[in-house]
Amino acid sequence: MNNLFLSCDWGTSSFRLRLIDAYGLKVLAEVSNAEGNASLFQKWKAAGADTDRRTDFYLSFLKENIDKISSEFGKSLDGLPIIISGMASSTVGMQELPYKELPFSLNGADLKVSHFQANADFSHPFTLVSGVCSQDDVIRGEEIQLVGCQPDKRIKEQVFIIPGTHSKHVFTVDDKAVGFSTYMTGELFSLLSSQSILATTVEKQGILTDDENTAAFKQGVLDSFKANLLHAMFWVRTNQLFNKFSKESNYYYLSGLLIGAELKELTGTEKAITLLSSGILSESYLLALETLGLAKQVSQKSVDEAIINGHYQLYMLHYQ
Repeated sequence: MNNLFLSCDWGTSSFRLRLIDAYGLKVLAEVSNAEGNASLFQKWKAAGADTDRRTDFYLSFLKENIDKISSEFGKSLDGLPIIISGMASSTVGMQELPYKELPFSLNGADLKVSHFQANADFSHPFTLVSGVCSQDDVIRGEEIQLVGCQPDKRIKEQVFIIPGTHSKHVFTVDDKAVGFSTYMTGELFSLLSSQSILATTVEKQGILTDDENTAAFKQGVLDSFKANLLHAMFWVRTNQLFNKFSKESNYYYLSGLLIGAELKELTGTEKAITLLSSGILSESYLLALETLGLAKQVSQKSVDEAIINGHYQLYMLHYQ
C-alpha cells in the first residue's frame, strides 16, 4: 500500500476522488459527484456553521466518499495520504488558505500548502493546496494542473490555455509561471445563451463538427476582431432577424464570438501554446486557434491527466 495515494480535485460545483497507484499513475478506483464546495458550504451553514468544526464537517463528507472508494477497491485505505486541490482551500472550502504570490515553480515545490496529520476521527494525513495570485488576478486549482503538465524545459516561453467557466491563460518562462489572465468566457456564454435577449435566437442542438455549425463558429471567431465585443454580441440577434444562421448554428456563432474575443490577444505570438482541456471545449478551442492561424504552435494535454500528475508531484514532495 506504500505506493498508493488519494487524489482529490474539489471544485466549486464538483467533487472527484481517485485512488492512484503511484507506479504508472493508474487510477484504481474513483468517485465523482456534484457536491462541490459551494453546496457543502451551504449545508455547513444550515447545520449551524460551527467555525471550530468546519474542517471536520468537510472531512466527514470526504470520509463517506473514501469509504465508497475502499468498497470498490476491496481493501481498507486507512493511513493513505490525500492531496486536495481546488476550492477546498477557498472561502467556501474546508479551510481558507492565503494565496501563493507569483511567480511559482512548475515543480510545485513552492506552492502554499497546509499539512494535516491523521487522527482518531480521520485516519488519513492530507495536504491542502492553495491557489496563486497576481496583483489583480487569482487561480485556484489550475496551479496543480500546471505542475502536472511538466512543461518542456527546452522551450523558454509558453502559454497554457485552460478553458472553463472562467478560462485561464498562464504564461511561463523557463520553469516558472510568471503571469496569468482570467476570462469569463464560459460564464458569459451561459448567461447570454440562456438569460439575455439572445436566448431566443440560439438553440443547443447538433454538434460543432456539423458543416453549418463549424462555419458559423469560425465566422464568430473572425467577427470578434471586427468590432467591440459589446457591439458584436448584438450580431447574434441580427443573424436570426436576417436569417443568416439557424438557431442551432447561431449558438455556435455566439460561442465562436466569445472564444475569439478571449484568444485575440494571442494572435501574432510565436510562443508555444498548450491547450489543457478535454471534451467539447477542446474541440472548440482547437478550431478557434486553427481559425486564427495558430494551429502549428498548439499542443494539447488532458486536464484529468494533469491533475493526477500534479497531485503525484506533491505526493512525492511531501510523503516520500
